[in-house]
Amino acid sequence: MRGHLWSKVLAAAFYGVILLFLASAASLEAKAQPAPAPSPPPPQVQQLLNLLQDPAVRSWIDEQQKPPAAVAAVPAAEPTTSEIMMQRITGLRERLAALATAVPRLPDEFRNASGRLLDELQGRRPISVLLLVIGFLALGGGAEWLFRRMTASSRQRAATRPVTTTSERLHAVALRFVFNLADITIFAVGSIGAFLALDWPPLLRQVVVAYLFAAVMLRLVLMVSRFLLAPNHSAPEGAERFRLIPTGSTAAQFWHRRLALFVGWFAFGWATVDVLKILGSSLEARAVVAYALGLGLLAIALNVVWTRPSPASTEVREIGAPKRMSHTVAASLLSMYFILLWGLWVAGLMGFFWLAVVALLLPTAIAISERTSRHALRPHEGSAASGRTGLMAVYLDRGIRALLIAGAVLLLANAWHIDLVEMTSRDTLLTRLVRGALSAVVVLLVVDLVWQVTKTLIDRRLARAAATMSLTSEVASREARLRTLLPIFRNVAFAVLAVVAVLMVLSALGVEIGPLIAGAGVAGVAIGFGAQTLVKDVISGVFYLLDDAFRVGEYIQSGSYKGTVESFSLRSVKLRHHRGPVYTVPFGELGAVENMSRDWVIDKFQIGITYDSDLEKARKLIKSIGQDMAADPEFAPNIIEPLKMQGVEQFGEFAIQIRCKMTTRPGEQFVIRRKAFARIKQAFQDNGIKFAVPTVQVAGGEAAAAVAHEGLQLVKPPGAAE
Repeated sequence: MRGHLWSKVLAAAFYGVILLFLASAASLEAKAQPAPAPSPPPPQVQQLLNLLQDPAVRSWIDEQQKPPAAVAAVPAAEPTTSEIMMQRITGLRERLAALATAVPRLPDEFRNASGRLLDELQGRRPISVLLLVIGFLALGGGAEWLFRRMTASSRQRAATRPVTTTSERLHAVALRFVFNLADITIFAVGSIGAFLALDWPPLLRQVVVAYLFAAVMLRLVLMVSRFLLAPNHSAPEGAERFRLIPTGSTAAQFWHRRLALFVGWFAFGWATVDVLKILGSSLEARAVVAYALGLGLLAIALNVVWTRPSPASTEVREIGAPKRMSHTVAASLLSMYFILLWGLWVAGLMGFFWLAVVALLLPTAIAISERTSRHALRPHEGSAASGRTGLMAVYLDRGIRALLIAGAVLLLANAWHIDLVEMTSRDTLLTRLVRGALSAVVVLLVVDLVWQVTKTLIDRRLARAAATMSLTSEVASREARLRTLLPIFRNVAFAVLAVVAVLMVLSALGVEIGPLIAGAGVAGVAIGFGAQTLVKDVISGVFYLLDDAFRVGEYIQSGSYKGTVESFSLRSVKLRHHRGPVYTVPFGELGAVENMSRDWVIDKFQIGITYDSDLEKARKLIKSIGQDMAADPEFAPNIIEPLKMQGVEQFGEFAIQIRCKMTTRPGEQFVIRRKAFARIKQAFQDNGIKFAVPTVQVAGGEAAAAVAHEGLQLVKPPGAAE
């Protein structure tokens, strides 16, 4: 019966084509015949034509042909908010009702689709169809297997080559990516060759192409997953060096498997819906199948939410970092979010659906891209950090962020049916705001890139300057000056970029920034007059820094303030006293600054010895102690001129004061002096040189002693013993 019906349809189509061919041939034949010559008009018609050529008649006709004045059209009343909501609710109800009506028809739809495919294959033997499929798989998979065998040695060398630098690690990762991409390309080329080499039925060809596209898409996603996560099950220790996203081996394998399951379900589900469309299924039936397959995606997402690996318990939370949400609460919220996404999709609210998807995935993708760029370009263990690597990480991170934001904008514009090209040609309030918002996003991205590059360069220079603190050359002094100036330059650069970004964003949004700049200038002058002390502090600080009066890490004294310079701001300096307190001193109050940490320090002290001591012997002992300390590796780097005795300073009441002198590095004289005192005391004690101490001596004649004895006898009580 079905074959008879198809024969009737084909016959009707054949006859229709013949009729169309005959009609077109007749029309062409009529056009080809020559037209007869026109006859001359009657006299009355010629008189009418002459009358129409009269100018007065033509002007009267033109006046009569003018349209009447247009009646002002009454504008249609705009729908209210409640009416719009009712329309949306009615449309949603009709959509759900159509889907519910299509559910009972699904068995018939599937039978019709399979019947159409089987009808096409009726003239072919099953073995021929099986050979087609086997040939398709053999050409694609066989070409890939042959390519793997040919490149096996290169793959082995790339996987086992030693990695000692960042560039070598990135080179090895790139080789793995190229090999995986080549595998997929060879498979796709071999599969396409199957269509060129074999004779396929039309419907079967489309079905195979749909599932081939799904398989290639799945393999591409898995290739990217291997590129980022490197989930090597056989040797996870060796796979860590190829891993771009910083995570553990267990977590990498978990996310790789779940991603494969999710993308595989999505790709083959999409292909199945396309196949149903090819086989003639109705739109409602395809929608029901798609939403049912979407439940599978929802189940996979919920499984990921509840079984995903939590951060390691040993991970130390940074100070000031926000407290993490508990796993159960986060999983519950994400579950409700995914269920809401599925509901928006079923309800046909695709604009809100994609908005919710972007709101969830964009911040996560930006955070992962930042961690990935920093981890991929990290310095190798045991090697010094490279500034070029830091800049490359900034460029990569900000570039990926810009691409993600641009992609999100284009996706939302497509979902909300917004033509960005047409919007640029219109000039309404909404289009101006949208254009301004897009321009503001671009400005912020550019300013953020400039700030990150500037900050990275300054931080790298500060790290290099901090590494040269122990040097004793002029280079160390120059680096100390840079440690003083660069933090101030970084703060100034941030302030300038922030102000420029705000002004450019306001200008992009249509705000006139000319009055703002003029007002800021007037306000600046007023603030300058009202805050003379602040201006004095800032200008004084600039001149202190230009004069190189002090640097970070130096010990200075100004009036009653003294201590080690810890940091600067635009108006003050922080001094750490050697006992712990911190002074915050405005530059305007510093005045003359005594810097105790520049170049060298001459330390002098005096020692008192007795008058009967051998001065020459003491001089030799002190000189020998100074030479020994200058040769000691512990003190030698900080001694410029060794300890020596300069001679007798003065004659005291009870001692001879001898003066000693030595030249040391700034701030090191205290430790060296204490060690010198200990050695001098021991050397003098071993060689019989005595340190002078204050003494009181009472002396008198024999007469005085007799008088004192008689006085004692007089005061002695009677009967006391002699």
